[in-house]
Amino acid sequence: MISSTLQYSLDVIQDEARQLVHEGVVSRQQPIYTLCQYIPAREWSCVEGELEKCDFLLRDRIGDLIGAEKWDND
Repeated sequence: MISSTLQYSLDVIQDEARQLVHEGVVSRQQPIYTLCQYIPAREWSCVEGELEKCDFLLRDRIGDLIGAEKWDND
């Protein structure tokens, strides 16, 4: 989970989403609002505000938020 001591920059949100996808907790195809299950409710408004500021909609896919995956063997 995102710690309350972190700033809610887009980079932090993307890193958290990447970690959840990597662990198989969420899918790249799910909407961004799925992440609210893994972020404390009192902190979600800050995350939501940062996403909106960066032109992301909560219905956008997590894959759109985290971008393309990089493969070392390509």
